[in-house]
Amino acid sequence: MKAVQVIGYGDIDKLKVVEIAIPEPKDDEVLIKVKACGINNTEIWMREGAYGEDSKSGWREEGVEFPRIPGSDITGVVVKVGKHVDEFMIGKDIVVFPFTSTGPEGFEHISEDMSFIGSEYDGGYAEYVVWPPNLCFDMPLTKYIESAVFSVSGLTAWHMVEQIKPHSEETILVTGANGGVGSMNVQIASKIYGAKVIAIVGDLGLTKQMKELGATHVLSYKSETLVQEIIGINGGPIDSVLDVVGDSLFKTVIKVLKKGGKLCIAGSIGGQKTVLDLRDIYLKHITIFGSVLGTQKEFKQMLDAISEGKIQPVIDRTFPLKDAGLAQTYFKTTGKLGKIVLIPEDFCISTWIHIKFTLVTFVVTTTVPFSSVL
Repeated sequence: MKAVQVIGYGDIDKLKVVEIAIPEPKDDEVLIKVKACGINNTEIWMREGAYGEDSKSGWREEGVEFPRIPGSDITGVVVKVGKHVDEFMIGKDIVVFPFTSTGPEGFEHISEDMSFIGSEYDGGYAEYVVWPPNLCFDMPLTKYIESAVFSVSGLTAWHMVEQIKPHSEETILVTGANGGVGSMNVQIASKIYGAKVIAIVGDLGLTKQMKELGATHVLSYKSETLVQEIIGINGGPIDSVLDVVGDSLFKTVIKVLKKGGKLCIAGSIGGQKTVLDLRDIYLKHITIFGSVLGTQKEFKQMLDAISEGKIQPVIDRTFPLKDAGLAQTYFKTTGKLGKIVLIPEDFCISTWIHIKFTLVTFVVTTTVPFSSVL
């Protein structure tokens, strides 16, 4: 099979396209033919060594064992099962729950042995992948690409909103609102919880699309008067912040939070280290949550909300598997809206694809059946 391996910590030159044997499922595993794999910051930061000390980077403190196939937002079809797995699984279209854990229900994501597909296990930058059948869920939508954008970013967003528990009369500030996690945060906070959402983006040209996702107001982080604008349009300080940016907006979000406000952090794309004046925290009674991924119960709740049409896939562009390095480079550019998705070459060619609710617009570089693309 074709696969993309990370061969060490570093830049995109550490991504290598290889031909390797199709993995054989163990007795308690299934073999999945990958149809689509969404890209996340997690596999980029894993490659760059951004998560750990001494250049070690992964979800376990010992770091990553190379070579490793990245990719965690996986959809596909089960084509083979281990001898302890019921054969009814064969032919099922599934979406992968992205990690294993022996933690008790509700605490799986904070268990010491939590191990992530694409970091501790080979992942979805490949034509095939093996995974436990109990961590394979029915796709929430009928199309592979549309269903491949929720596993990590959607679950992370769902858990973030669960942490702050917003009410319908509250105002939530969402940073990085046009990204994978941010676009989910906007939808979940507004459409599931009914909260008012202020979306922070870089390009105000995305205002219309952000409002379609559920944002009440859209502001640019480039504004020199961002604090005053936030407080002004809300008529005072805000209730909670869902943040994936980190340092570059940290002072801003602390200033605009009300007394007793909540800050949930699940990323640091704008800087991993910041200066914190502790007086701002205790004098304002601010609660800070660290958050990443979530529980299987939350994953199921999210899939139900997607299948019911309450949350929509937001996809910026697809790339063929062989262009994983180009895709990761594009992922880090600004001005995107939604997710970037990798597709095995035998399934789709490089395509610009924008999905907003029921509207699908294609600009395709060659002739390909649309039924094959989605």
